[in-house]
Amino acid sequence: MTEPMIEAIDVVRVLGEGAWRVEALRGVNLSLRGGELTLLMGPSGSGKTTLLSVLGCILSPTRGTVRVLGRATNGARAEQLAQLRRRHVGFIFQSYHLFPTLTALENVRLVLDVRGERSRRARAKAGDALAAVGLSHKTRSFPRELSGGEQQRVAIARAIVGDASAILADEPTGALDSENGHAIMTVLAGIAKEPARAVFVVTHDPRIMPFADRIVRIEDGRIVGEERGPNADRARSAAHPG
Repeated sequence: MTEPMIEAIDVVRVLGEGAWRVEALRGVNLSLRGGELTLLMGPSGSGKTTLLSVLGCILSPTRGTVRVLGRATNGARAEQLAQLRRRHVGFIFQSYHLFPTLTALENVRLVLDVRGERSRRARAKAGDALAAVGLSHKTRSFPRELSGGEQQRVAIARAIVGDASAILADEPTGALDSENGHAIMTVLAGIAKEPARAVFVVTHDPRIMPFADRIVRIEDGRIVGEERGPNADRARSAAHPG
């Protein structure tokens, strides 16, 4: 079994203080492995987004350990965590988070600019990422000129352009209709076939369950269940027909 791209071990995360203190995560153990699309499902307030933020090194655990490619983040300084995010984690959000004054290509290339990659090769990589999500014809378009589904595709291209080991998506289909949501999940499922990439999707949308290799359920900050997803069963049947 391969080493997890990201791993949470006995993670506790406390939010707020005093009367407002909430234990958002309560001893969570979870591994994200390459070649796998994992859905995290649970009701509002169950800790889904908090767990995504901890796995993505946006929040540090109050107790417990997070490992990125086997490296524990305990005690890491803010700039070290930022470097881990830039190098190893790609984020996708429900609201796209695109810069309105930048073209699709420039929005994607921005990730490489932050990493100091400003060569002609960086521009080519951004173009390749847009082509991978079916938007090679929209490189010069601004976000206002794109549909919601196209904007989310740009966000996906931005998440994958830096060769991130883990793609973390927070309700990526929440602002989309069924057709566009299906198209976005098809793209993410394709990315998850790469052995060197793990895809983790936080959602409350049961319509996207068929794309999952694994479904993890969370309630009140605890993992309460895990099951094989329909996509894992289809992949196994394809690998072993008859």
